Amino acid sequence: MKIYTKTGDKGETSLIGGTRVPKYNEQVEAYGSIDELNSHLGLIRDLSQDQQELLLEIQERLFVTASMVASDSAKTLAKMPALKEEDILLLEQKIDLMNQDLPVLEHFILPGGHVLASHTHIARTICRRAERLCIKIHSPEKDFSMPIKYLNRLSDFLFVLARKFAQDLGNGDVIWESRKE
Repeated sequence: MKIYTKTGDKGETSLIGGTRVPKYNEQVEAYGSIDELNSHLGLIRDLSQDQQELLLEIQERLFVTASMVASDSAKTLAKMPALKEEDILLLEQKIDLMNQDLPVLEHFILPGGHVLASHTHIARTICRRAERLCIKIHSPEKDFSMPIKYLNRLSDFLFVLARKFAQDLGNGDVIWESRKE
């Protein structure tokens, strides 16, 4: 099987279901951002010492999320693997577990504290972008409510994971302080 098909050489691609759209289409932007997030999570997983299994599970859920967002109709979406409430509950449980060992957040923090924390903050911002793009294309015909909910919770998870990495591997949170004038 050849990796190149040449079908996109004129700036179009196919959604799952066969509909051809320009590569700048908002739906392509949305699932492309999810793919970007998934790639960045692969880097974080490779650098992490104790989160590989969980991050791999999240990457697998993101693959499903991207597939859902890449579908061209409700009919196609109904045939796709789907996210489940238990996927969101897993993120919530992991957030609560990590938060038990973190200091109470009393200030805004800046991304940083350790290289792994910084990468995780980058992933969090990509996740937020993907969420915004999914909200933009959500409609009754293309119900992306579960991908939106999953991405929202995942960005919360990534924020807390970044704090955990900063605490466990670095010097903790980088506190933002307003300039005194």
